Amino acid sequence: MSDPNSQKIPDDIAKMSFEEALKELEQIVEKLDSGQVDLDQSIEIYTRGSHLKQHCDAKLRNAQERVDKIVGRNGALSTEPADIE
Repeated sequence: MSDPNSQKIPDDIAKMSFEEALKELEQIVEKLDSGQVDLDQSIEIYTRGSHLKQHCDAKLRNAQERVDKIVGRNGALSTEPADIE
């Protein structure tokens, strides 16, 4: 079985905003936690959830890089790591 984290993110997920992807990921977690899905469906939605997580992580990294690039101090631009954790 291949690692879902090593697969290309599907185009429909790549087009999602962070908020859309996070909302769908939360729905997947609820379905899996409910125990109401069969094994095949669990594997399918787990894989999709993995792709959604990768997409959200990439969006957060991109946002952090943008914040790191633009930090104003006394009118001068400087770089400072963002503390997002």
